[in-house]
Amino acid sequence: SLLLSVVVAAAVLVGLVLGVYESEEEDDSLHLTESAAGVNRVLSGKLTELLKISGPGLKKGKSRIFYGLHEDFPCIAVVGLGRNSLGVCGTEYWDTCKENIRAAIAGGCRVLQNHVLTHIEVDGCNDSQSAAEGAVLGLFTYDDLKTKKKTRVTTQLHGSGCVSGWEKGVLYGEGQNLARYLMEAPANHVTPSVFADTITNRLAPYADHVIVHKRSQEWIEEQQMGAFLSVSKGSEEPPVFLELHYNGCPDNAQCPLLLVGKGITFDSGGISLKPPSGMDAMRADMGGAATVCSAIITAAALNLPINIIGLAPLCENMPSGKANKPGDVVTAKNGKTIQVDNTDAEGRLILADALCYAHSFNPRAIVNAATLTGAMDVALGSAATGVFTNSDWLWEQLHKASVVTGDRVWRMPLFQHYTRQVTDCQLADLNNVGKYSRSGGACTAAAFLREFVTAPHWAHLDIAGVMTNKDEELLASYSG
Repeated sequence: SLLLSVVVAAAVLVGLVLGVYESEEEDDSLHLTESAAGVNRVLSGKLTELLKISGPGLKKGKSRIFYGLHEDFPCIAVVGLGRNSLGVCGTEYWDTCKENIRAAIAGGCRVLQNHVLTHIEVDGCNDSQSAAEGAVLGLFTYDDLKTKKKTRVTTQLHGSGCVSGWEKGVLYGEGQNLARYLMEAPANHVTPSVFADTITNRLAPYADHVIVHKRSQEWIEEQQMGAFLSVSKGSEEPPVFLELHYNGCPDNAQCPLLLVGKGITFDSGGISLKPPSGMDAMRADMGGAATVCSAIITAAALNLPINIIGLAPLCENMPSGKANKPGDVVTAKNGKTIQVDNTDAEGRLILADALCYAHSFNPRAIVNAATLTGAMDVALGSAATGVFTNSDWLWEQLHKASVVTGDRVWRMPLFQHYTRQVTDCQLADLNNVGKYSRSGGACTAAAFLREFVTAPHWAHLDIAGVMTNKDEELLASYSG
């Protein structure tokens, strides 16, 4: 057994990520974190010596790799954290110090992963939760279907940082990575039924306080969700309505929070067919459902003392002889009729019925998330999620949370100006696109959804811009 232990230990190549802060003065001096200073003492100051002679001061997000310095760590990555004095930035709308830690640690872990290391210890950088989030998010990759896969890396907190913060950050990161995993997977591997089964299996360990209902097409028909059914009928894959009940506060029967996520597992555009370029990305059009379900799984893992209900209408939007045709009129659950002038504006149709159903639980607040409009990507790009809300209170809660998490939000208008553009309709109560087509497309989509909301605290999160991790952002927000 001793020989086996030696062989196993030799097979586990361990790396270390350490952080350094820039000087507050206008010079190239560096300030080590507590963990980095501890390693430097063990090495009799050799770490700081090498940092000085290896180049100019280590700037934010940059890294240097040192080999053979420490007998326990064949590879040490030192990453730049920026200035330690930075906090919440009034122009960037996030906690700059936290975001710098996430990005730097993510970069350092990826560098060491490329060196085929199988285990990495991570400097908590005086904020072990942010460090853990960066490590877990940075090491994510979707290569399930590749023959050659990236090295699988485990991580742990180095030194005497806050273990509970680290564990919480790991759960936050794993929750986001589940959403990313579902969005990256090909549509033929994540059908509506497979999506629902995946979430059900992930929630199995929490069966004592989570109830899962996988609703069938027959149930959807009984609920008279005509708008949802009109989208699903173009596909051979049957629709699924996934309903999750997390009871973190069983003594309180009230549902304070209800989440709704758009679950189009592939969006071809239907009869209003999308152009082929970039259509493969539409496998991620169920990003709203992925983030909602992942959030509930994370809440269960954290054992949060709150009751949450999650709803995810799941289907494909495909062209066929049974699919919606431009000009068709369908009836939503609340009895309103909808003229479908653009079958590629299908997400709002399935959300309309889900929002109507959401009100039956009398929640304090309803939040829906959807990769809804290309117009949102045009407006904000990948920098922030667009938030349309009828509640100043709910906006404040979302904004405060976004500053801490780094998943930035920006409030968008819900003017009657946009409502008139969807209610001025030739054949029905509503049109599923605005009167002036592409003008203010994200705003008219939100105005359409508002027609199915009576709750005083409702927010629509259009995450189309942040659904992909563009090159200007090191970490994906929702999918990121």
